[in-house]
Amino acid sequence: MKQKFNIITSTCVPLPMENVDTDQIIPARFLKATTREEKFFGDNLFRDWRYNADGTLNNDFVLNNPKYSGCILVAGKNFGSGSSREHAAWAIAGYGFRVVISSFFADIHKNNELNNFVLPVVVSEDFLAELFASIDADAKTEVEVDLPNQTVTNKATGHSEHFDINAYKKHCLMNGLDDIDFLVENKQKTEQWEQANK
Repeated sequence: MKQKFNIITSTCVPLPMENVDTDQIIPARFLKATTREEKFFGDNLFRDWRYNADGTLNNDFVLNNPKYSGCILVAGKNFGSGSSREHAAWAIAGYGFRVVISSFFADIHKNNELNNFVLPVVVSEDFLAELFASIDADAKTEVEVDLPNQTVTNKATGHSEHFDINAYKKHCLMNGLDDIDFLVENKQKTEQWEQANK
């Protein structure tokens, strides 16, 4: 979903597991869908962890725990490894997450998140551990993600870190533009350049 980014302050959903791959994010059997329906993919985010084999809710999984909510997912190191399926980013966005915080992302998955208006924020392992500790101590802990200034702040401790983002992707997120929108926005400049360089 195209939404402009500025500053997001939210409670978080903690997923302190390392090496979460895209098949765990959205199992392969859901890749047969012929439309990119946000609700369908969101409903099946972490499907095999959220539900038991008989289709009942797995009450031990964090997304089924009512004390955790918010549009920020805090995940363990090496998030989004494995297959390059864009459907994983669709599922994260479709569920309603706008930010994923981790100490490391698989490159292709990181770019897929950016292309789907989900902001991947890379923090140090120490800062990530502090976030998990704060959320564990108080599920109402809020985190502020400031895209213009590229900072993430643990509101429970006041500690902040700077994060990196490609300038082009930052512009697109802040203005709610996908790659096609950006080209259309710059159509006149492109035509002027073509005229000047015939």
